[in-house]
Amino acid sequence: MFSRHSVASVAGAMLAVLAIAGCASTSRVPPTRIDYDKKADFSVYRTYGFPKETGTDRGGYSTLVTTYFKSSISTAMDARGYKYSEDHPDLLVNFYMNTKDRTETRSAPMAGYGYYGYRYGLYNAWPMYDEDRTVTYKVGTINVDIVDAEKKQLIWEGVSEGRMSDEAMANPKVTVNAVVTELMRQYPGKPNM
Repeated sequence: MFSRHSVASVAGAMLAVLAIAGCASTSRVPPTRIDYDKKADFSVYRTYGFPKETGTDRGGYSTLVTTYFKSSISTAMDARGYKYSEDHPDLLVNFYMNTKDRTETRSAPMAGYGYYGYRYGLYNAWPMYDEDRTVTYKVGTINVDIVDAEKKQLIWEGVSEGRMSDEAMANPKVTVNAVVTELMRQYPGKPNM
C-alpha cells in the first residue's frame, strides 16, 4: 500500500492545496510580485517542459495539484507561442506551494463591555479601555519558477501570497488556475518566430 512517508507527503500536498486555495478566489487574486533576469533574452526560447519532480511532487508521484499547475501553465505558455517538449525543453517550469499560520494582535474598543458599558452607542471609550484580540489564520504562497534548462539558471519567478478563504479552499483547481493565470500574465517572454 502506501508508506508512512508517502501518506505524509500526500497530506502535506493536500494541506498546501488548501493553503493556496485561499490565495485566490474566482473573484479576487491576491497580490503578486515578479522578478526576472534583466539580461535574459526571452525571445530565444521556443519550448518548455517540467522537471522530472516538481515542487509539489515530493512523495515520488504526481499529485492532483501538480496536474492543476501543469494544465494552467501549459495553457499560458501555449498561448504565448511556446511548444511543449518533454525531452529537451529550452525552459523548465517549476512550481511550489507553502502554507503557514500567521498571528496578529489587533486592538479594538471594548464597545459595550466592562465597567463603562453604559456608554455604548453614545461615544467611544478612551484608548486605555481597548482590548487586544489575537487572530490566527492561514496564509498560502505559490511560486512559479522559469529556468533556462541548459544553463540551469532561474530567469523569471512569480510569487503570490494571500489569506485563505473558504471559497478558494472548496475549489483548488479554480484557485490554482486563477493564481497561475495572473502570474503568467506578467511573464515578459514570447518566442521569436
